[in-house]
Amino acid sequence: MELKRLFDCIEYQLSKFPKETMFAEKVNGSWRSYSTLEVSETVNALSGGLIKKGCQGNNMTVEAADKVAIISNNRPEWVFTDMAVQQTGAILVPIYPTTNPIELEFILKESGAKMIFVSNQELLEKVLSVSERVDTLRDIYSFDEIEGVKNWKSLLTTGSSELKKVSDIKAAVSPKQVATIIYTSGTTGIPKGVMLSHENIYTNVQFSKESFPFPDDPKLKVLSFLPLNHIFEKMATYIFLYSGISIYYAESLGTIADNLREVKPDGFTTVPRLLEKVFEKIMAKGSELKGARRKLFFWAVDLAEKYDNNVSGGIWYRTQLALANKLVFSKWREALGGNISFVISGGAACQVKLLKIFNAAQIPLYEGYGPTENSPVISINRRKPKSDTKFGTVGPPIDGIEVKLAEDGEILVKGPTVMAGYYKRPDLTAEVIVDGWLHTGDIGTWDSGRFLKITDRKKELFKTSGGKYVAPQVIENKLKESNFVEQVLVIGANKKFVAALIVPAFPMLRQWMRDNDVRFVSNEEAVKNPKVLDLYTDLIDSFNKYFNHVEQIKKFELLPREWSIDTGEMTPKMSVKRKVVLDEYHDVVEKIYAC
Repeated sequence: MELKRLFDCIEYQLSKFPKETMFAEKVNGSWRSYSTLEVSETVNALSGGLIKKGCQGNNMTVEAADKVAIISNNRPEWVFTDMAVQQTGAILVPIYPTTNPIELEFILKESGAKMIFVSNQELLEKVLSVSERVDTLRDIYSFDEIEGVKNWKSLLTTGSSELKKVSDIKAAVSPKQVATIIYTSGTTGIPKGVMLSHENIYTNVQFSKESFPFPDDPKLKVLSFLPLNHIFEKMATYIFLYSGISIYYAESLGTIADNLREVKPDGFTTVPRLLEKVFEKIMAKGSELKGARRKLFFWAVDLAEKYDNNVSGGIWYRTQLALANKLVFSKWREALGGNISFVISGGAACQVKLLKIFNAAQIPLYEGYGPTENSPVISINRRKPKSDTKFGTVGPPIDGIEVKLAEDGEILVKGPTVMAGYYKRPDLTAEVIVDGWLHTGDIGTWDSGRFLKITDRKKELFKTSGGKYVAPQVIENKLKESNFVEQVLVIGANKKFVAALIVPAFPMLRQWMRDNDVRFVSNEEAVKNPKVLDLYTDLIDSFNKYFNHVEQIKKFELLPREWSIDTGEMTPKMSVKRKVVLDEYHDVVEKIYAC
């Protein structure tokens, strides 16, 4: 493979398939497109302005190179900034918009960020609240027009001498240079800065592009809404750019449904939590139907739950499924724009139930896996051939890397996609990269000899007081298959038995209460209602049969409020922070184990 830099995607598009819509965003109610040529000119002009401001990094050590931070929602300016910074040889430090001020200050200080780009007034105020304590921070630029703040467009430089400098500097940027430092949010501890080079991400882009596969097709378009500061969406962005696929940016998470109908994309990337939310809304609407329509809806869903892409099911099953697709699932597809040919889920385990139902509904959903430290993809279920997809696994490893399991089942990976290391933390780097093998911290098994199956996080395995190991994620994922379970945390470390904290799916619970003449007053009252507790006791009993005795849930508590990023229990990629939840509900846990 000829190694390229990430920003070379612009020249690649210009030479192969220059587009009228490389990017698009909603401005004043209409979609505004950026052509490949306009993007090229804008990125070069912004690089020129950054160089003029003294931003540099080419042929420098990672420590000496300038760091440019960005905290913004998804928008074309985010990617303009990313590529412009790369072309100067400097290093981009992306930060989640939901990052709290304490972590923001830590990241800006540790990285030594020289300047930062902010999206809007709200994020500007967050940065200003810590900026006086960050000695290295010299400049703040905004994407929105904000009075009293320098706008990013003021940096654009079109002079021939500046553009000549840009050309010379970017030509000297090596694929081996670090392109970005991504601070992992993590579920415990302080953030760690993962250093990823152009080579790391570019090889992951090309290996994933070939393995999935993504053929070059300038007619395709995608909707982007996962945070670009997460490596999953960033790497996917460069797959799309190197494949000639147009990228449309959703206005917000709240407008995804509207934007899907408007854009009619061919695909998108997502995380399981968002898919769960979509499915919950679908099921809630189905529960509101009456009579024959309600029966038809649930008949179709029950049929879809039996779907297996590797088993035909017979002529009668296929005939029924075709009818369900025509009468029920066609409406689901229309709600997603009617044109979806792929949805890729990553970042956490996806429920097998959702994989079956969405694929049965002709909404192709593929699960993949990989940590930030591997740029990130290690494995993915394939579009072609179909035999390279197996529900309940994260697919075969992508071509170009080596994957093996340690004696304790930990997943190890080796190849050009493995990070350069943790910024300023050689001690941590030495712990996770041993003899070139990245120790992921995830526990897995091989299914059918070639499909990778994730069973848990190594650090989340716990022992009961009886000395038996329990893998909580497997139990949690099974419980979430119930339409009545929104979120769940399985507990029991050093305790006599396994228990669970459960957040009910309140829309479904309220519907059940109406159907069973149980009065709903509030979430707080509902989780204490004896009939509701009986419902969840029966539910737990029905799931316990899937687990051995030591893994079975003996007690549970229902919680009245959903965990979220805003309230601190979820990471920005929507994984539960176990320690935070356990600290927050300390008294509840004590009550469970009181007797």
